[in-house]
Amino acid sequence: MDRLAEYRGKRDPARTPEPVPAVPPDAGSGESGIFVVQEHHARRLHWDFRLERDGVLVSWALPKGVPEDPTVNHLAVHTEDHPLEYASFAGDIPRGEYGAGSVTLWDHGTYDVLKWDEREVKVNLHGERVSGGYVLFATGGKNWMIHRERQPLPALLTPMLAAPGRAPAGGLDAWGVEFKWDGVRALAFIETGRLRLISRTGKDITATYPEVSALGHAIPHKQVLLDGEIVAFTDGRPDFEALQPRMHVSSPTAALRLAEQAPVTYLVFDVLQLDGRPLTGRPYAERRELLDTLLPDGSVFQAPPTFPGEDLEAVQAASVANGFEGVVIKRLDSVYEPGIRSGSWLKLKNVQQQEVVVAGWKPGKGNRLGLIGSLLVGYYADGALLYCGHVGTGFTDETLRMLTERLAPLRRLDSPFDGPVPPEYARPAVWVEPRLVIEVLFDRWTKAGRMIAPAFQGVRDDKEPADVVRET
Repeated sequence: MDRLAEYRGKRDPARTPEPVPAVPPDAGSGESGIFVVQEHHARRLHWDFRLERDGVLVSWALPKGVPEDPTVNHLAVHTEDHPLEYASFAGDIPRGEYGAGSVTLWDHGTYDVLKWDEREVKVNLHGERVSGGYVLFATGGKNWMIHRERQPLPALLTPMLAAPGRAPAGGLDAWGVEFKWDGVRALAFIETGRLRLISRTGKDITATYPEVSALGHAIPHKQVLLDGEIVAFTDGRPDFEALQPRMHVSSPTAALRLAEQAPVTYLVFDVLQLDGRPLTGRPYAERRELLDTLLPDGSVFQAPPTFPGEDLEAVQAASVANGFEGVVIKRLDSVYEPGIRSGSWLKLKNVQQQEVVVAGWKPGKGNRLGLIGSLLVGYYADGALLYCGHVGTGFTDETLRMLTERLAPLRRLDSPFDGPVPPEYARPAVWVEPRLVIEVLFDRWTKAGRMIAPAFQGVRDDKEPADVVRET
Protein backbone atom coordinates (compact mmCIF):
# COMPACT_ATOMS: atom_id res chain seq x y z
CA MET A 1 0.00 0.00 0.00
CA ASP A 2 1.39 3.42 -1.00
CA ARG A 3 0.61 5.69 1.95
CA LEU A 4 1.58 8.76 -0.06
CA ALA A 5 -0.75 8.09 -2.99
CA GLU A 6 -3.39 10.60 -1.80
CA TYR A 7 -0.70 13.23 -1.07
CA ARG A 8 0.93 12.73 -4.47
CA GLY A 9 -2.42 12.86 -6.25
CA LYS A 10 -3.13 16.36 -4.91
CA ARG A 11 0.18 17.92 -6.00
CA ASP A 12 2.01 18.61 -9.24
CA PRO A 13 5.77 18.57 -8.55
CA ALA A 14 6.26 20.91 -11.51
CA ARG A 15 4.07 23.60 -9.89
CA THR A 16 4.70 23.35 -6.12
CA PRO A 17 7.93 23.67 -4.12
CA GLU A 18 6.67 21.01 -1.71
CA PRO A 19 8.56 17.70 -1.71
CA VAL A 20 6.77 15.11 -3.86
CA PRO A 21 8.61 11.76 -3.68
CA ALA A 22 8.13 9.56 -6.76
CA VAL A 23 8.32 6.27 -4.85
CA PRO A 24 6.35 4.87 -1.91
CA PRO A 25 7.92 5.42 1.53
CA ASP A 26 9.84 2.79 3.46
CA ALA A 27 8.09 1.59 6.59
CA GLY A 28 9.83 2.91 9.70
CA SER A 29 9.68 2.34 13.43
CA GLY A 30 6.49 3.24 15.24
CA GLU A 31 7.95 3.66 18.72
CA SER A 32 9.13 7.27 18.46
CA GLY A 33 10.31 9.81 15.93
CA ILE A 34 10.14 13.46 14.95
CA PHE A 35 7.23 15.82 15.14
CA VAL A 36 6.67 19.17 13.45
CA VAL A 37 4.08 21.93 13.73
CA GLN A 38 3.79 24.20 10.69
CA GLU A 39 1.90 27.48 10.62
CA HIS A 40 -0.06 27.46 7.38
CA HIS A 41 -1.56 30.70 6.01
CA ALA A 42 -3.87 29.07 3.50
CA ARG A 43 -7.48 30.04 2.73
CA ARG A 44 -7.93 29.87 6.51
CA LEU A 45 -5.06 30.10 8.96
CA HIS A 46 -4.35 26.81 10.70
CA TRP A 47 -1.48 24.82 12.15
CA ASP A 48 -0.45 21.43 10.70
CA PHE A 49 0.49 18.94 13.41
CA ARG A 50 2.58 16.03 12.08
CA LEU A 51 4.00 12.91 13.73
CA GLU A 52 6.49 10.52 12.11
CA ARG A 53 4.96 7.05 11.89
CA ASP A 54 5.78 4.07 9.64
CA GLY A 55 7.84 6.12 7.22
CA VAL A 56 5.42 9.05 6.79
CA LEU A 57 4.19 12.10 8.68
CA VAL A 58 0.70 11.38 9.99
CA SER A 59 -1.02 14.78 9.88
CA TRP A 60 -3.83 16.81 11.41
CA ALA A 61 -4.91 20.40 10.69
CA LEU A 62 -5.56 22.45 13.87
CA PRO A 63 -7.70 25.55 13.17
CA LYS A 64 -6.93 26.98 16.64
CA GLY A 65 -3.41 25.65 17.00
CA VAL A 66 -1.88 23.44 19.68
CA PRO A 67 -3.83 23.86 22.95
CA GLU A 68 -1.97 25.34 25.91
CA ASP A 69 -4.73 25.00 28.50
CA PRO A 70 -5.42 21.41 29.67
CA THR A 71 -9.07 22.35 30.23
CA VAL A 72 -9.67 23.33 26.57
CA ASN A 73 -9.55 20.84 23.68
CA HIS A 74 -9.00 21.94 20.08
CA LEU A 75 -10.37 20.53 16.84
CA ALA A 76 -7.87 18.44 14.84
CA VAL A 77 -8.92 17.48 11.31
CA HIS A 78 -7.14 14.36 10.07
CA THR A 79 -5.55 14.95 6.64
CA GLU A 80 -3.50 12.88 4.19
CA ASP A 81 -0.12 11.47 5.24
CA HIS A 82 2.88 13.61 4.21
CA PRO A 83 6.41 12.53 3.28
CA LEU A 84 9.13 12.76 5.91
CA GLU A 85 10.86 15.42 3.81
CA TYR A 86 7.93 17.73 4.57
CA ALA A 87 9.20 18.13 8.15
CA SER A 88 11.70 20.73 6.99
CA PHE A 89 9.50 22.42 4.40
CA ALA A 90 8.84 26.15 4.64
CA GLY A 91 7.84 28.34 1.72
CA ASP A 92 5.02 29.59 -0.46
CA ILE A 93 2.62 27.22 -2.20
CA PRO A 94 1.49 28.92 -5.44
CA ARG A 95 -2.00 30.25 -5.88
CA GLY A 96 -4.30 27.70 -7.47
CA GLU A 97 -2.43 24.76 -5.97
CA TYR A 98 -3.75 22.57 -3.17
CA GLY A 99 -3.07 24.30 0.17
CA ALA A 100 -1.98 27.55 -1.49
CA GLY A 101 -0.36 29.99 0.95
CA SER A 102 2.74 30.42 3.06
CA VAL A 103 4.08 27.70 5.35
CA THR A 104 6.50 28.36 8.23
CA LEU A 105 8.01 26.06 10.85
CA TRP A 106 6.31 26.82 14.17
CA ASP A 107 7.93 24.08 16.25
CA HIS A 108 9.76 20.79 15.85
CA GLY A 109 11.38 18.12 17.97
CA THR A 110 11.02 14.48 18.93
CA TYR A 111 8.28 12.50 20.61
CA ASP A 112 7.63 9.22 22.43
CA VAL A 113 4.60 7.04 21.74
CA LEU A 114 2.50 6.17 24.76
CA LYS A 115 -0.45 4.74 22.80
CA TRP A 116 -1.41 4.56 19.13
CA ASP A 117 -4.52 2.98 17.67
CA GLU A 118 -7.26 3.93 15.21
CA ARG A 119 -9.21 5.98 17.74
CA GLU A 120 -6.55 7.46 20.05
CA VAL A 121 -2.95 8.66 19.87
CA LYS A 122 -1.05 9.55 23.07
CA VAL A 123 2.41 11.07 22.76
CA ASN A 124 4.98 12.91 24.83
CA LEU A 125 6.48 15.82 22.87
CA HIS A 126 9.98 17.26 23.30
CA GLY A 127 9.92 20.51 21.34
CA GLU A 128 11.10 24.09 21.71
CA ARG A 129 7.66 25.67 22.07
CA VAL A 130 5.55 22.69 23.10
CA SER A 131 6.48 19.84 25.38
CA GLY A 132 4.73 17.29 27.55
CA GLY A 133 1.82 14.92 27.03
CA TYR A 134 -0.78 15.32 24.28
CA VAL A 135 -3.73 13.13 23.29
CA LEU A 136 -5.52 13.06 19.93
CA PHE A 137 -8.85 11.23 19.91
CA ALA A 138 -11.33 10.58 17.10
CA THR A 139 -14.83 12.05 17.35
CA GLY A 140 -16.28 11.03 13.96
CA GLY A 141 -15.17 10.95 10.33
CA LYS A 142 -12.01 13.01 9.86
CA ASN A 143 -12.66 15.05 12.97
CA TRP A 144 -10.49 14.49 16.00
CA MET A 145 -9.75 16.55 19.10
CA ILE A 146 -6.33 17.33 20.57
CA HIS A 147 -5.95 17.61 24.33
CA ARG A 148 -3.00 18.75 26.41
CA GLU A 149 -2.32 16.55 29.43
CA ARG A 150 -1.95 18.22 32.81
CA GLN A 151 1.74 18.43 33.63
CA PRO A 152 2.84 17.69 37.18
CA LEU A 153 4.74 20.33 39.09
CA PRO A 154 8.50 19.94 38.70
CA ALA A 155 10.27 18.53 41.74
CA LEU A 156 12.64 21.51 41.68
CA LEU A 157 13.17 24.61 39.58
CA THR A 158 16.02 27.13 39.66
CA PRO A 159 14.68 30.70 39.60
CA MET A 160 15.40 33.11 36.78
CA LEU A 161 17.80 35.87 37.85
CA ALA A 162 18.11 39.56 37.01
CA ALA A 163 21.39 40.81 35.60
CA PRO A 164 22.99 43.99 36.96
CA GLY A 165 22.74 46.75 34.41
CA ARG A 166 21.52 50.18 33.40
CA ALA A 167 18.18 51.31 32.10
CA PRO A 168 17.96 51.40 28.30
CA ALA A 169 18.28 54.85 26.76
CA GLY A 170 14.99 54.45 24.91
CA GLY A 171 12.09 52.08 24.35
CA LEU A 172 11.00 51.99 27.99
CA ASP A 173 7.44 51.23 26.85
CA ALA A 174 8.67 47.67 26.17
CA TRP A 175 9.52 47.17 29.88
CA GLY A 176 7.72 46.80 33.19
CA VAL A 177 9.10 48.04 36.52
CA GLU A 178 8.95 46.41 39.97
CA PHE A 179 10.50 47.31 43.29
CA LYS A 180 13.52 45.22 44.28
CA TRP A 181 12.92 43.51 47.60
CA ASP A 182 15.78 42.77 49.99
CA GLY A 183 14.74 39.32 51.15
CA VAL A 184 15.04 35.60 50.44
CA ARG A 185 14.00 34.28 47.02
CA ALA A 186 11.52 31.42 47.26
CA LEU A 187 9.41 29.33 44.89
CA ALA A 188 5.99 28.24 46.15
CA PHE A 189 4.84 24.79 44.96
CA ILE A 190 1.12 24.38 45.72
CA GLU A 191 -0.68 21.07 45.20
CA THR A 192 -4.29 20.60 46.41
CA GLY A 193 -3.81 23.12 49.22
CA ARG A 194 -0.41 21.90 50.37
CA LEU A 195 2.46 24.39 50.13
CA ARG A 196 6.18 23.72 49.68
CA LEU A 197 8.57 26.69 49.85
CA ILE A 198 11.88 26.04 48.10
CA SER A 199 14.87 28.40 48.26
CA ARG A 200 17.00 29.47 45.33
CA THR A 201 19.52 26.75 46.26
CA GLY A 202 16.85 24.02 46.30
CA LYS A 203 16.46 23.83 50.09
CA ASP A 204 13.01 23.16 51.55
CA ILE A 205 12.26 26.16 53.79
CA THR A 206 8.55 25.49 54.36
CA ALA A 207 8.99 24.91 58.09
CA THR A 208 11.09 28.07 58.45
CA TYR A 209 8.19 30.35 57.52
CA PRO A 210 5.03 28.67 58.88
CA GLU A 211 2.87 31.79 58.48
CA VAL A 212 3.13 31.50 54.68
CA SER A 213 1.46 28.05 54.68
CA ALA A 214 -1.99 29.70 54.52
CA LEU A 215 -1.25 30.59 50.90
CA GLY A 216 -1.86 26.97 49.91
CA HIS A 217 -5.59 27.23 50.66
CA ALA A 218 -5.97 30.89 49.68
CA ILE A 219 -5.59 30.25 45.94
CA PRO A 220 -8.66 28.58 44.36
CA HIS A 221 -6.64 26.29 42.10
CA LYS A 222 -5.44 22.73 42.60
CA GLN A 223 -1.94 23.30 41.27
CA VAL A 224 0.18 26.46 41.18
CA LEU A 225 3.88 27.34 40.98
CA LEU A 226 4.79 30.87 42.10
CA ASP A 227 8.01 32.86 42.31
CA GLY A 228 8.60 35.57 44.86
CA GLU A 229 10.58 36.96 47.78
CA ILE A 230 10.21 36.45 51.53
CA VAL A 231 10.64 39.85 53.17
CA ALA A 232 10.69 41.16 56.73
CA PHE A 233 9.44 44.73 57.23
CA THR A 234 10.32 47.24 59.93
CA ASP A 235 8.20 50.40 60.00
CA GLY A 236 6.94 49.56 56.51
CA ARG A 237 10.38 49.13 54.95
CA PRO A 238 12.18 45.92 53.92
CA ASP A 239 14.69 44.99 56.63
CA PHE A 240 17.14 42.24 55.72
CA GLU A 241 18.70 42.40 59.20
CA ALA A 242 15.31 41.66 60.77
CA LEU A 243 15.05 38.59 58.50
CA GLN A 244 18.36 37.13 59.70
CA PRO A 245 17.02 35.36 62.82
CA ARG A 246 14.37 33.64 60.69
CA MET A 247 16.66 32.34 57.93
CA HIS A 248 18.56 29.67 59.86
CA VAL A 249 15.70 28.09 61.82
CA SER A 250 14.57 24.55 61.05
CA SER A 251 12.76 23.70 64.31
CA PRO A 252 8.98 24.04 63.79
CA THR A 253 8.52 25.16 67.40
CA ALA A 254 11.18 27.87 67.15
CA ALA A 255 9.86 28.95 63.75
CA LEU A 256 6.32 29.43 65.14
CA ARG A 257 7.66 31.51 68.01
CA LEU A 258 9.74 33.69 65.68
CA ALA A 259 6.80 34.09 63.29
CA GLU A 260 5.00 35.97 66.07
CA GLN A 261 8.04 38.06 66.99
CA ALA A 262 9.31 38.87 63.48
CA PRO A 263 6.62 38.04 60.88
CA VAL A 264 7.43 37.93 57.18
CA THR A 265 5.49 38.62 53.99
CA TYR A 266 5.75 36.53 50.83
CA LEU A 267 5.78 38.99 47.91
CA VAL A 268 4.82 37.09 44.74
CA PHE A 269 5.92 38.53 41.39
CA ASP A 270 5.48 35.64 38.93
CA VAL A 271 3.34 32.58 38.17
CA LEU A 272 5.12 29.73 36.36
CA GLN A 273 2.50 26.95 36.21
CA LEU A 274 -1.24 26.79 36.77
CA ASP A 275 -3.45 23.68 36.88
CA GLY A 276 -1.08 21.58 34.79
CA ARG A 277 -0.31 24.35 32.29
CA PRO A 278 3.34 25.51 32.19
CA LEU A 279 3.59 29.28 31.78
CA THR A 280 7.35 29.80 31.57
CA GLY A 281 7.11 30.15 27.79
CA ARG A 282 4.49 32.89 27.99
CA PRO A 283 5.42 36.62 27.99
CA TYR A 284 6.06 38.33 31.33
CA ALA A 285 3.19 40.77 30.72
CA GLU A 286 0.74 37.88 30.29
CA ARG A 287 2.03 36.02 33.35
CA ARG A 288 1.87 39.15 35.46
CA GLU A 289 -1.70 39.94 34.36
CA LEU A 290 -2.72 36.41 35.30
CA LEU A 291 -1.00 36.70 38.67
CA ASP A 292 -2.93 39.85 39.55
CA THR A 293 -6.22 37.96 39.13
CA LEU A 294 -4.94 34.87 40.92
CA LEU A 295 -3.51 35.99 44.24
CA PRO A 296 -5.70 37.41 47.00
CA ASP A 297 -3.89 40.08 48.98
CA GLY A 298 -3.24 39.29 52.61
CA SER A 299 -0.95 40.40 55.39
CA VAL A 300 1.33 37.40 54.85
CA PHE A 301 1.27 37.19 51.04
CA GLN A 302 0.53 39.64 48.25
CA ALA A 303 1.41 40.56 44.68
CA PRO A 304 3.29 43.88 44.86
CA PRO A 305 2.58 46.47 42.18
CA THR A 306 4.17 46.61 38.75
CA PHE A 307 4.52 49.86 36.79
CA PRO A 308 4.86 50.91 33.13
CA GLY A 309 8.43 51.33 31.93
CA GLU A 310 7.78 54.99 31.14
CA ASP A 311 7.36 55.55 34.91
CA LEU A 312 10.86 54.23 35.69
CA GLU A 313 12.24 57.53 36.97
CA ALA A 314 9.31 58.07 39.33
CA VAL A 315 9.45 54.47 40.60
CA GLN A 316 13.20 54.78 41.26
CA ALA A 317 12.59 57.98 43.20
CA ALA A 318 9.89 56.22 45.26
CA SER A 319 12.23 53.30 45.98
CA VAL A 320 14.89 55.72 47.28
CA ALA A 321 12.36 57.63 49.39
CA ASN A 322 11.09 54.40 50.97
CA GLY A 323 14.53 52.96 51.63
CA PHE A 324 14.18 50.11 49.12
CA GLU A 325 17.13 48.32 47.57
CA GLY A 326 16.31 49.48 44.04
CA VAL A 327 14.11 48.37 41.14
CA VAL A 328 13.98 45.53 38.64
CA ILE A 329 12.91 46.19 35.06
CA LYS A 330 11.57 43.31 32.96
CA ARG A 331 10.87 43.12 29.24
CA LEU A 332 7.15 42.71 28.71
CA ASP A 333 7.76 40.05 26.04
CA SER A 334 10.33 38.07 28.07
CA VAL A 335 9.81 34.38 28.77
CA TYR A 336 10.86 32.86 32.10
CA GLU A 337 14.30 31.26 31.78
CA PRO A 338 14.95 29.02 34.82
CA GLY A 339 18.47 29.30 36.20
CA ILE A 340 19.49 32.03 33.72
CA ARG A 341 20.74 35.49 34.69
CA SER A 342 19.07 37.16 31.76
CA GLY A 343 19.36 40.62 30.24
CA SER A 344 15.57 40.49 29.86
CA TRP A 345 15.49 41.29 33.60
CA LEU A 346 17.78 44.07 34.86
CA LYS A 347 18.32 45.15 38.46
CA LEU A 348 19.03 48.80 39.10
CA LYS A 349 20.27 49.32 42.66
CA ASN A 350 20.05 52.46 44.75
CA VAL A 351 23.08 51.55 46.88
CA GLN A 352 26.36 49.78 46.32
CA GLN A 353 25.53 46.30 47.47
CA GLN A 354 27.42 43.09 46.78
CA GLU A 355 27.28 39.43 47.68
CA VAL A 356 30.74 38.08 48.54
CA VAL A 357 32.26 34.73 49.47
CA VAL A 358 34.06 34.39 52.81
CA ALA A 359 37.49 32.81 52.31
CA GLY A 360 39.09 33.54 55.68
CA TRP A 361 39.23 35.85 58.64
CA LYS A 362 41.66 37.99 60.54
CA PRO A 363 41.56 37.14 64.29
CA GLY A 364 40.07 39.79 66.54
CA LYS A 365 41.80 41.76 69.25
CA GLY A 366 40.65 43.58 72.36
CA ASN A 367 36.92 43.07 72.91
CA ARG A 368 36.89 40.74 69.87
CA LEU A 369 39.61 38.48 71.24
CA GLY A 370 38.74 34.88 70.37
CA LEU A 371 36.26 36.05 67.75
CA ILE A 372 36.48 37.34 64.18
CA GLY A 373 38.20 40.66 63.66
CA SER A 374 37.38 41.01 59.97
CA LEU A 375 36.32 38.73 57.13
CA LEU A 376 38.45 38.26 54.01
CA VAL A 377 36.09 38.09 51.07
CA GLY A 378 36.02 37.74 47.30
CA TYR A 379 33.95 36.99 44.22
CA TYR A 380 34.27 34.66 41.23
CA ALA A 381 35.41 35.75 37.78
CA ASP A 382 35.87 33.12 35.05
CA GLY A 383 35.96 30.41 37.71
CA ALA A 384 38.68 32.08 39.79
CA LEU A 385 38.07 33.36 43.33
CA LEU A 386 39.45 36.92 43.55
CA TYR A 387 40.10 38.86 46.75
CA CYS A 388 38.06 42.08 46.93
CA GLY A 389 38.41 43.34 50.49
CA HIS A 390 38.01 42.78 54.20
CA VAL A 391 34.79 43.36 56.17
CA GLY A 392 35.24 44.57 59.74
CA THR A 393 32.06 46.52 60.52
CA GLY A 394 28.32 45.93 60.69
CA PHE A 395 28.54 43.03 63.17
CA THR A 396 26.66 42.61 66.42
CA ASP A 397 28.19 40.51 69.20
CA GLU A 398 25.65 37.78 68.43
CA THR A 399 26.55 37.85 64.74
CA LEU A 400 30.28 37.57 65.51
CA ARG A 401 29.68 34.51 67.67
CA MET A 402 27.48 32.94 64.99
CA LEU A 403 30.06 33.54 62.23
CA THR A 404 32.90 32.21 64.39
CA GLU A 405 30.94 29.01 65.05
CA ARG A 406 30.00 28.54 61.38
CA LEU A 407 33.47 29.20 59.99
CA ALA A 408 35.51 27.19 62.50
CA PRO A 409 34.70 23.76 60.94
CA LEU A 410 35.66 25.10 57.48
CA ARG A 411 39.32 25.82 58.32
CA ARG A 412 42.03 24.94 55.82
CA LEU A 413 45.80 25.47 55.72
CA ASP A 414 46.20 27.54 52.58
CA SER A 415 44.45 30.46 50.89
CA PRO A 416 41.52 29.55 48.60
CA PHE A 417 41.99 32.77 46.61
CA ASP A 418 43.34 32.40 43.08
CA GLY A 419 45.13 35.74 43.28
CA PRO A 420 47.16 37.83 45.72
CA VAL A 421 45.98 39.05 49.13
CA PRO A 422 47.63 42.06 50.80
CA PRO A 423 50.39 40.76 53.13
CA GLU A 424 49.01 42.60 56.18
CA TYR A 425 45.85 40.46 55.88
CA ALA A 426 47.38 37.27 54.50
CA ARG A 427 50.00 36.82 57.25
CA PRO A 428 47.61 36.53 60.24
CA ALA A 429 44.73 35.04 58.24
CA VAL A 430 42.80 31.94 59.22
CA TRP A 431 41.74 30.41 55.88
CA VAL A 432 38.46 28.58 55.30
CA GLU A 433 36.76 26.67 52.51
CA PRO A 434 34.80 29.22 50.41
CA ARG A 435 31.30 27.99 51.27
CA LEU A 436 29.67 30.90 53.11
CA VAL A 437 28.10 33.83 51.25
CA ILE A 438 27.41 37.17 52.93
CA GLU A 439 25.95 40.47 51.75
CA VAL A 440 27.73 43.80 52.27
CA LEU A 441 27.13 47.49 51.63
CA PHE A 442 30.14 49.54 50.54
CA ASP A 443 31.15 52.97 49.29
CA ARG A 444 32.75 52.24 45.90
CA TRP A 445 35.16 50.04 43.96
CA THR A 446 38.85 50.91 43.56
CA LYS A 447 40.64 50.53 40.24
CA ALA A 448 42.27 47.40 41.68
CA GLY A 449 38.84 45.83 42.22
CA ARG A 450 38.67 46.30 46.00
CA MET A 451 35.67 47.53 47.98
CA ILE A 452 35.96 50.72 50.01
CA ALA A 453 34.40 50.56 53.52
CA PRO A 454 32.34 47.36 53.17
CA ALA A 455 29.90 46.70 56.02
CA PHE A 456 28.29 43.36 56.87
CA GLN A 457 24.55 43.11 56.20
CA GLY A 458 23.79 39.44 56.64
CA VAL A 459 24.41 35.81 55.67
CA ARG A 460 23.00 34.61 52.33
CA ASP A 461 22.38 30.90 52.79
CA ASP A 462 20.09 31.10 49.76
CA LYS A 463 23.04 31.80 47.43
CA GLU A 464 25.61 29.39 46.03
CA PRO A 465 29.23 30.61 46.30
CA ALA A 466 29.92 29.77 42.65
CA ASP A 467 27.15 32.19 41.60
CA VAL A 468 28.75 35.18 43.33
CA VAL A 469 30.15 37.60 40.74
CA ARG A 470 30.93 41.30 40.74
CA GLU A 471 27.64 43.13 40.15
CA THR A 472 28.71 46.75 39.55
